[in-house]
Amino acid sequence: MVSLWFQSALLFEGWSNQVRITFDENAIQSIETETPPNAGDEHFGIALPGLANVHSHAFQRGMAGLAEVRGPAHDNFWTWREVMYRFLDRLTPEDIESITALAYAEMLETGFTRVGEFHYLHHDASGAPYANIAELAERIASAAQTTGISLTLLPVFYAHGNFGGSPPVLGQRRFLNDPSRFARLVEESRKTIASLPNANLGIAPHSLRAVTPEELKEILPLAAGGPIQIHAAEQTKEVDDCLEWSKQRPVEWLLNNADVDERWCLVHSTHMTAEETIRLADSGAVAGLCPITESNLGDGIFPTPDYLLAKGRFGIGTDSNILIDAAQELRTMEYAQRLSLRARNVLAPEAGCSTGRALFDGALASGFQALGIADYGLAEGTPADIVVLDVNDPVFAGRSSDAMLDSWLFARGTVDSVWKQGIKVVSRGRHHSREAIARRYKETLSRILS
Repeated sequence: MVSLWFQSALLFEGWSNQVRITFDENAIQSIETETPPNAGDEHFGIALPGLANVHSHAFQRGMAGLAEVRGPAHDNFWTWREVMYRFLDRLTPEDIESITALAYAEMLETGFTRVGEFHYLHHDASGAPYANIAELAERIASAAQTTGISLTLLPVFYAHGNFGGSPPVLGQRRFLNDPSRFARLVEESRKTIASLPNANLGIAPHSLRAVTPEELKEILPLAAGGPIQIHAAEQTKEVDDCLEWSKQRPVEWLLNNADVDERWCLVHSTHMTAEETIRLADSGAVAGLCPITESNLGDGIFPTPDYLLAKGRFGIGTDSNILIDAAQELRTMEYAQRLSLRARNVLAPEAGCSTGRALFDGALASGFQALGIADYGLAEGTPADIVVLDVNDPVFAGRSSDAMLDSWLFARGTVDSVWKQGIKVVSRGRHHSREAIARRYKETLSRILS
């Protein structure tokens, strides 16, 4: 048993002062408030529950910064995608594991304690399955084991290059499966994560570009009650192509045809009509927002104010992992609205409410929903996933309660420590295995890029 004493902590019922949290490797055993420290307690400043990263393509961490050179034509998501295809063609299973480990260590360092890995890189560079069809899923699981982050693995079904079952392009060959082989991949992936603590499995039809309606209907039962995730309406071209194919927009088509409910996470959903925005909110599904990636790719701005007004749920993800930072994802979410609307504190629900608290609470509850997890937060019986803000950071001087969150998100306060299921994995802002993970990553990238 371990007991930690905090000056204050954000519990389910709100902020409490002088908090002792006692836990073992499985879960929080007890929480006491307004209590002085015991002799054996470790003393810390501000405790927060860990956040869920709802959407990650971990291997893309290795190409961060490689697509920032202007091309001869208009640069956009689709030109970035070509760079991504060229990069992934070079990756071996060992490379993917080393890149993923760095991404997961950085997630923990910034306040994420669970990741939803939208895993669509399945085969070798020729497009042939490995002898072990779940080889690359095993590499992701190994990186999660090495770093200690909790994993929701989302094997991706990908079969086509565009709407209506169009043939895939060459750069997509490492992604492709038919429904039968995908079913085997899902089953082997389930076995792969069985030994990981607190891991779970869902499925992810990549997008309506990559799956036909018939295939979507066939694979959805493979989720077996777990989370379901899909890219939707990220780009205007995607919306236009979907309209040409079906006379419906991507989010509209899903809501009309796919029984979207609380298990679903629609990633991006950037380009929605007012009606779609309200209907998505009413469905109980989670919008998986990735503000840093959406900014980097020039996707556009999600209609957050209207969506939240309709009681819509959102989680945050790091997607392309161009920059991994939980606080900055939330900050970018708010700042996009400020720039668009020329206003401040746009996403705070009413006068007197902290913007940081509103963003944090929304991402916490709905983020774990999107990944199929019911037990989260700082409460008795939940995993001991604790993020500690560095109270010695001058940013936090004189702050308390919600002002701590606001200063973390908007004034770039720092994380000091992280416990993952009762094990300390981050101290003084650095993952305990960072040196070895970073060394392996640098060796990998030096070889790939040479």
